[in-house]
Amino acid sequence: MRRGSRAGAAPITDIGEDGAYAITRHGGADDIVAVRAGLGIGRAAFLRDVAALAARLPAHRYILNLCADRYRLMVGFAAALCRGQISLLPPADAPGVLSAVAADYPDLYALTDGAARTGLPNFFYPSDLEEGGAAASVPAIPGAQPALILFTSGSTGRPAPVPKSWGVLVRSARAAGERLGVSRLRGATVIGTVPHQHSYGLESAILLALQHGLAVEAGGLFYPADISAAIEAAGRPRILVTTPVHLRALVAEPGGMPAVDLILSATAPLPGELAAQAEARFEAKLVEIYGCTEAGQVATRRTVEDTDWHCFDGVTLNERGGRFWASGPAVEGTALLQDVIEPTGQGRFRLGGRSADLVDVAGKRTSLSYLNHQLLGIAGVQDGAFFMPDAAGSQIARLAACVVAPGLRAADVLAALRARIDAAFLPRPLVFVDSLPRNALGKLPRAALLSLIRPDGDT
Repeated sequence: MRRGSRAGAAPITDIGEDGAYAITRHGGADDIVAVRAGLGIGRAAFLRDVAALAARLPAHRYILNLCADRYRLMVGFAAALCRGQISLLPPADAPGVLSAVAADYPDLYALTDGAARTGLPNFFYPSDLEEGGAAASVPAIPGAQPALILFTSGSTGRPAPVPKSWGVLVRSARAAGERLGVSRLRGATVIGTVPHQHSYGLESAILLALQHGLAVEAGGLFYPADISAAIEAAGRPRILVTTPVHLRALVAEPGGMPAVDLILSATAPLPGELAAQAEARFEAKLVEIYGCTEAGQVATRRTVEDTDWHCFDGVTLNERGGRFWASGPAVEGTALLQDVIEPTGQGRFRLGGRSADLVDVAGKRTSLSYLNHQLLGIAGVQDGAFFMPDAAGSQIARLAACVVAPGLRAADVLAALRARIDAAFLPRPLVFVDSLPRNALGKLPRAALLSLIRPDGDT
């Protein structure tokens, strides 16, 4: 493994013409790009790996980047850009999801650093790629070049493709870094608990690092003990990129957590109380990022201080037909936001829940996010979620909820809910489970929730 310097020279400028952007803005040949098992990989080694892999990639239009190691995903993504190939990043790597993607994009191959994927042309990340090679220059990729296709989560239907150009990805990462003030954290290590194939993980754990001279922790982290160890090993400064679900588990760790210098959170609403607990536990400022796969990163807020969201510089929200659309240099065209937006000033807004999140019961309206907030606020409830099952025949659909609450009875939870929400929204049924079927981002696909309801509907 090669080591590099954490000194952090000034970032290089863009090279090339016609709106081209550099693959990385790490300034010195020895600047750390990634860290694996405590050892750094410098910019020169990263560029050699990119050039070497680009020369070996098969000639296809699309690359399905399934590398579990973050560094290898970075190398694969950069090498594909150099070859003019478009990276496909599906919402999950389940066989059914991959088969559907392959059917829609037949000219693809899978880049993997693990087991072969059945039914796909596989190209294995070379085991000898990191054995040296000639020095390579920093590639500059035209901003208009198609870079990747993300896919919506599919929680309410079939995942939809969302193409992104290289220029949009770069401008988004740079706008985020400027807002977050990462220039003061030059050379920081980014420790991510989110999948790097997801838009949030890609933007905040990969592209933010490449465009601001940060180092990426290559390992996949999930359990609190592993996250704690990775933070401790990284040294200062360090940035934690995570989600509310992971934060809830991390602040509950009895042994405490090492301090970091910045916490980023996204993918779900973050309760103010949990944000305050996280800031106290990690001794760092926590910033929420608002965005979606379609629009990318749109706004931020310091959760413990403000209920308003502040748009990134250059991002504009426009209302059409009661819905809001995002546009700007860091957005691909115009993108419809799926949330209810309440403007509060120039470039500022509040969220009223997702449009698909609103429920109407007996003429009364609320949002699932509000109900979930009330459910999670009950003492003894470790996890839980409301959802609206489909109506059967002529029956009226009633809200249901699943809850993880060892030591509580259904009567206890319902009594607490009656004190918090209108009786019309009480769940029927209320199902107790050992754990909720959350994905790696902490999200709950509706189909997974429906599978928890027993056919007889008993609580």
